[in-house]
Parts: sequence; structure tokens; C-alpha cells
Amino acid sequence: MKIVIQCEAFDLGAEVDAMRRGRTGIGAIASFIGLARDCNEGSGVHAMTLEHYPGMTEKALAALVDEANSRWTLLDVTVIHRIGRLLPGDPIVLVAVASQHRGEAFAACEFIMDYLKTQAPFWKKEATPEGERWVDARASDDAAAARWNTP
Repeated sequence: MKIVIQCEAFDLGAEVDAMRRGRTGIGAIASFIGLARDCNEGSGVHAMTLEHYPGMTEKALAALVDEANSRWTLLDVTVIHRIGRLLPGDPIVLVAVASQHRGEAFAACEFIMDYLKTQAPFWKKEATPEGERWVDARASDDAAAARWNTP
């Protein structure tokens, strides 16, 4: 398991290569990369600044990965989330999940990303032509995470 909060961009190819290096039991790696957009809520976005709560953020992400491991048989997980000032097109987050079978890799990757959007302590501020604004949580993100709840 690899969980990293960093300012620098990441390299998907290098991360996947590191995940699978010397491990022939991996049958699938599913990945997700989130990118900074140039438009949100009908306004142009020139840049976005991401902040987090050091220590707490890593623990929250580790708990998400632990929960995914309890639901699916996973061989490895990488979560990299950037902080600092990002421009449109910049990569923000990488979630990569390795398992023996694609179904588990896809499901766990989506689960981790859905919960990361709603439960990880990150704060986003957008720079728009109208000025800076904090980005509120979206109901659609809460709905995506809620579908994983089991009775």
C-alpha cells in the first residue's frame, strides 16, 4: 500500500510499473486519474489550490484503503493526492488498485475514489474571473459514496 500527499505531479506509468514489478500474481490493475478542470459551476477556473490536514489526511486515506481491502481481495493499492496550486489539465489524484481479477480492481478503485471525494480532509479553492471561492461538497459525490453502504 502506498499513500502519498505531494505537490509534485505523478507518473501513472511509473506507479503502475512499481506496483507490478516482480509480482506475477496480479491479473488486473485499475486506475483513476482526476484532473483539474478549466470550468466549474458555469465559471471559468484559472487555478485551484488544494489544502489538507497533515497527518489526518493520510490516516483517512489509509482507513479507506483498509475498508476496500476488507471488501475485496486486493494485492496492492496506490493513492497519490496533490496539494498546492494546480492549473487546468494538471493531474490531482491517482488511485491504482491491483488484484487477481478485473472486477475486484474496478470496484475497489471506484469505491476508494468515491469515499476519497467525500471523506478525505481536503479543501479546494478555485481562482475564477469573479474572484476566489471555496468548492463545496456536491450532492452527487455523497450519492456515489452512499451506494457502497451495506445494510
